Amino acid sequence: MDTVLTTLQHTLASCAKLIVAGDYATSEQSIAELIKILNAISDSLIEEEPQYSQELAVEIITQIHQYVATPALGQEIIDELAFELPKAVARFACVSDRCLEVAEGVVDLFVERCSPREMLSILLEAMSSLSDPLMLPGCFMPLLTGLTKVIVLIQRRLYEQVKHAVPIILNVLTTLCLKSDEEDTDYEKLFYRTTGIACSIRTISVKLEGEDNRKLNALLGLYVLQIMALVSHGMASDMLRCRPVVLQLSDFLPHCDLSYIGLVTGCEVDVISKLVFGDDSEVGVDCFSQVKLGAALALIWGFGATEIAFAAKADMTSVLMELKGNWTRRWEAVGMLKYLLSYANIPWELKWDGISFIACIMDGIVSNTDNEFVDYSLHIPTMYTSLQAVTMIIMYAPDSELRKKAFITFKKMLADIPTPWRFDVLMALIKNSNSPSMIGILIDCVREEMRLEMVKRNASVDTLPNSEVSHSTSFWNPSVLQLVEMVLRPPEGGPPSLPEDSDAVLSALNLYRFILITESTGNSNSSGILAKEKLQKVYKEWLLPLRVLVSRTMAENMKESDDSVCALNPVELVLYRCIELVEEKLKHL
Repeated sequence: MDTVLTTLQHTLASCAKLIVAGDYATSEQSIAELIKILNAISDSLIEEEPQYSQELAVEIITQIHQYVATPALGQEIIDELAFELPKAVARFACVSDRCLEVAEGVVDLFVERCSPREMLSILLEAMSSLSDPLMLPGCFMPLLTGLTKVIVLIQRRLYEQVKHAVPIILNVLTTLCLKSDEEDTDYEKLFYRTTGIACSIRTISVKLEGEDNRKLNALLGLYVLQIMALVSHGMASDMLRCRPVVLQLSDFLPHCDLSYIGLVTGCEVDVISKLVFGDDSEVGVDCFSQVKLGAALALIWGFGATEIAFAAKADMTSVLMELKGNWTRRWEAVGMLKYLLSYANIPWELKWDGISFIACIMDGIVSNTDNEFVDYSLHIPTMYTSLQAVTMIIMYAPDSELRKKAFITFKKMLADIPTPWRFDVLMALIKNSNSPSMIGILIDCVREEMRLEMVKRNASVDTLPNSEVSHSTSFWNPSVLQLVEMVLRPPEGGPPSLPEDSDAVLSALNLYRFILITESTGNSNSSGILAKEKLQKVYKEWLLPLRVLVSRTMAENMKESDDSVCALNPVELVLYRCIELVEEKLKHL
C-alpha cells in the first residue's frame, strides 16, 4: 500500500512541476502514466481480484482529494489534471460507498475550480468513454453529481449546452438499464442523481425568456418522460423503490406545462418534441425513443398512487370524465397506453393499472355531439395496434386475474368501435395473429358480434328503416366466410396443422355452423353461405380434406397414447355436424 501511495504522491508532484515549468508534453506523459496505474488498480478492484484492497482504494482517492483541495495549487495544474483525473477517480466509485463519497468530492472540487463549460465537456466525455466492465451505476454517479452542479454554473448558451448534454446522459442510462441487475440497489441511487440533473435544468430555465425558455422547458419535459420510462423498467423488480423517484419526476411535469390529459392523448408530447427538434430529425432524437412510453407511465403511476397525481398537480377525476365524453381523445389515450401494454420489461403491476385505466374510461361513456363528426377510418391503425397490445396481455400475463380482466377490457374496447370498422379491425387481428388460441378467441368474438346483431335486427326489423337495419348488421356479409377459409384452408396452402391449430379450427367450424344454421332458419343469405357453388366449394375444399386430416391425426395420436387426441374430439364432433348440414342443404338445391 505504501509503495502505491508514495508513487501517487511523487507522480502528482512531478506533474505539477512540469506544468509550472511549461513542459506540457512531458507532463501529459506523466499524467498518462498516473492514469494507467489508477485504472489498473480500479479494474482489479471492480473484478474483485485479491491484488488490491478496498482500503487502498479509499486511501488513493482520499490522497487525490487532499491534493486537489490544496489552496496553493495553481490553476494551470488544476486545469491539466481535470482532463483525466475525474474519469479515473469515478472508476473507484463502485468499489464501496466510502469510495463513492470521496470520488464525488474530488469531482466537486474540479467543478468548483475549473471553467463550467470545460468541466461540462470533460464530464460528458468521461461518461461516454466508460465501457465494460465499467458499465456499472456506481462509476457514473460522481460524474452525474458533477453535471448536476456544473449545469447551474453555465452562463452562456444555456439551451444549446443542455441540449448537447442530455442525449449523452440518456444514452448512458439506457445502456445501463439494459444491463440492470434486479438486486443492485445502486440503480436507485443512480436514478436519484438523474432527478438532480432535472432540478439543475429547471433552475437555469428561469434565467431564460421567450423561445429559449419554452425550448428548455420542453427539453426538460422530454428528459423527465424518458427517465420515467427508464426507471419503470430499469427497477422493474421493486415497485416500492421506483415510487419515490417517480414522485420526484412527476413534480417537474407542471413546470414543463405537461398535464395528464395532454400526456395520455399524446398531443403535448408532440408539441414539446416539435419545439426541441422541429420538423426534421436531428442528432439526439434516438435517445428520446421512449418518451411516449414515459408519458403513458406518468399517467398510470398517478392513476395508481394519489400522491404521485398530487405531485403532478393533476385531477384524475377530470381526466377520466374528459376521456369518457370524447371518443377521439379516448382512443388517443388508448393508443398511448399501448406503449405500456406492449413493452416487455414493464412490471405486470403497471400493466394491470393500464388495463384498469382503459376499462375505466370505457365504462359510463358519455355521449357527445362532437363524436358525430369523427372520421373513424383515420383511427383504424390505432384501434388495431391498441387491441393487439391487449391481446398480448391476454396471452402472456402470468396472473389469471389479469388475463381475465384484459379480455373483459378487450370486449369493452371492441364495443366502443362503431360496427362498420369493428369487423375490419377484428379481421386484421385474426390475419396477423400467430397464436391459434388467440385466433380462436377472436373468431369467437366475431360469432358473438353476429349473434348480437341478429338479436338487434330481429328486435328492430319492424321499426327501423331498411337502411338502418342494413347498417346495424354489417358483420353479416360475404367477407365473414373469409375468416373461416383462412383457418380451414390457410393462404399458404395445405390444410391446417393439427393438433397445433385445433383451437382456431374449432372456432372456425363453430362460426361456420352458426352462420349456416342462422341463415337457413332466417330465410336470408347475407353472407352468401347458401349459394350452391359456395356450399360445394366448402364441402369439397374445406370439410372433406379436413375430415381426412382429423381422422389420420387422431389415429396416429391414439397409437402413441398422445393426450392431444382430447383436443381433437370436439373438432371432430363439430366437423361432422358441419358436413351433415352442408350435405342436407345440397340435397335440396
